[in-house]
Amino acid sequence: MTAPNLFSPLQLRDVHLRNRIGVSPMCQYSSEDGFANDWHFVHLGTRAVGGAGLVMTEATAIEAIGRISPQDLGIWKDEHVAPLARIVRFIHEQGAVAGIQLAHAGRKASTAQPWKGGAPIAPEVPGGWKPVGPSPLPFDPEHTVPEALDDKGIQRVLRAFVEATERALAAGFRQVEVHAAHGYLLHEFLSPLSNQRTDRYGGSFENRVRLTREVVQAVRKKMPEELPLFVRFSCTDWAEGGWTLEDSVALAKLLKQDGADLIDCSSGALVPGVKIPAGPGYQTPFAERIRKESGIATGAVGFIRDAFQAEHILRTEQADIVILARELLRDPYWPLHSARELHAQATWPPQYERAAD
Repeated sequence: MTAPNLFSPLQLRDVHLRNRIGVSPMCQYSSEDGFANDWHFVHLGTRAVGGAGLVMTEATAIEAIGRISPQDLGIWKDEHVAPLARIVRFIHEQGAVAGIQLAHAGRKASTAQPWKGGAPIAPEVPGGWKPVGPSPLPFDPEHTVPEALDDKGIQRVLRAFVEATERALAAGFRQVEVHAAHGYLLHEFLSPLSNQRTDRYGGSFENRVRLTREVVQAVRKKMPEELPLFVRFSCTDWAEGGWTLEDSVALAKLLKQDGADLIDCSSGALVPGVKIPAGPGYQTPFAERIRKESGIATGAVGFIRDAFQAEHILRTEQADIVILARELLRDPYWPLHSARELHAQATWPPQYERAAD
C-alpha cells in the first residue's frame, strides 16, 4: 500500500516539515497589550504535541492600531519577543515547525472580543482607536470610517512589517506568513470594492497589488534565504466587482517572483452580506488552480475534517499541505488520530505512548 501523502515530509527551502498538516492562524483574543501568555503557550504547544507539522500563531499585529481587537496578539515592540520565544522553543522541542502570521487589520480594527459581541469600538470609547485603510470606506455602517493612509502612513506600515519580521526571527520562528486575506489591510488594497484610490496604490491591478508586493519583497529581503515565506489570500471576494480567482492566480505568479514560497488559499470576508457556498472542501479548488497555473506551492483550508478527505486533497495534487483550524480546536490530536486511520507512521510523545495502541 502506498504511504499516505498526508504523512510524507514537506521541504520548503531548508525547512523540513514532518508531515503536511498545518495549524491555521486562529485568533484567540486573549492578549493584554499584545503579549503572548500561558493561554497561547498551551494553545499552540498542544497542537505541536498533537503531531502537526507546522504550527502558526494567530494573526499577530505589526502595530497596535493593526489589531482586530484590543486583545489581539502583537509583535510591534521588542518586549513581545521573549514570551513568543518561549512558545517557539516548546513547539520545536516537539518536532513541529513554529510559524507566525504577520497581520494588520486595517478598517476592520478596533472591535470587541467575539464572545462579547464583536461590535466595533469607537475611537472615543476607552480601548478603541481610529482604524486605517486604503480609502475612507467603512467595513459596514457600524464600523468607524477609516483614515485613508497617505504615503507616509504606507511607509510606516511597510517599516512595521519589516520590524515585525526582525522580531519574529529573533523569537526563533522558522516560517513567516503575510496576511493578505479576510478583509484586512492588504486585502483592502487588493480589492476594488475597498480601494478607491487614484494614486499609484489604486485603480489598476498593478497599482492595487503594489503594497502587497512591496510587503512581500521587504519581508523576503529581511528573512534568511533558508526560511520559507507564505502569503494568505482571500482568493475571491464572492462579490460582483471584487477580487477574483483570476486576480489571485496573477498575483501568485508575481509573488513567486518576489520570493514567496506558498500561497495559503482562503476566501471572502472583505464585505458583509455575501453568499458563500461553504461546505467540505469548498475552497480547495482555489488552491488547486493557483498551484497549477502559478507554479507555486499552495495550502488548502476550509472545512477539512477527516483524514481521508485531507489525503485525497494531497494525493490528487490539489495542494501541498492542508492547513486546519476548527478541526484542530475540536481535536488537538487530530494528526495522531489521522495517522492511525491511514495506517501511517507517527511518533507519539513518550509521555503519551501508552495511548498509541
